[in-house]
Amino acid sequence: MNEITDLLHQVMGSPWIYVALFALAFLDGFFPVVPGETAVITAGVFAATGSPNLYGVIAVAAVGAFLGDHVSYAIGRTFGARMLGRVKPNTRRHRALTRAREAIDVRGGMILVVARYIPGGRTAVTLTMGSMGFPLRRFAFYDAFAALSWAIYSTLIGYFGGLAFEQDPLLGLLLGLGIAVSITAVTELVRFVLARRGRRAAAPDRELVGAEH
Repeated sequence: MNEITDLLHQVMGSPWIYVALFALAFLDGFFPVVPGETAVITAGVFAATGSPNLYGVIAVAAVGAFLGDHVSYAIGRTFGARMLGRVKPNTRRHRALTRAREAIDVRGGMILVVARYIPGGRTAVTLTMGSMGFPLRRFAFYDAFAALSWAIYSTLIGYFGGLAFEQDPLLGLLLGLGIAVSITAVTELVRFVLARRGRRAAAPDRELVGAEH
């Protein structure tokens, strides 16, 4: 256990840690298998001991996430539009895509911000926004807030875990990861409940429309 802790201290004390954090946060934006959030939380834990620098971790994580999200957006913009162009007008799929565009136009910013905290969800949203032609300036504006808030959130979760267990960073890391997983689980539960209520509320309307026809 002490050997692992010593190794992590050496890694976190290297100036290359900032390059690694940037790369992981960047790749996580369009390749969600990469453990970008875990890496940032881990760096936050050790930032409580003084190395790496807390503000440096936040900065490189935010910039990496911001640029990674834009790669995902560009992929959707480049290849997604071609796929959407093949959808025939006045079909069920075309109407569904139209409603999706309208939802993104109205709530696109908040969808982007919320999705940044959901592993996998962030990539799906950025790809969809790109494929549907969501304005790049608006995307960049909301994504800047999403990336910075995510970087602060992830780093501070680790940082406070590190403060709670200054003598044992591994326990601080477990605490930080546990908090992150718990918050994600609660978020997913709330989304599930709200979606279920929405479907129940829409059911009487569908039945009424069916009766009229």
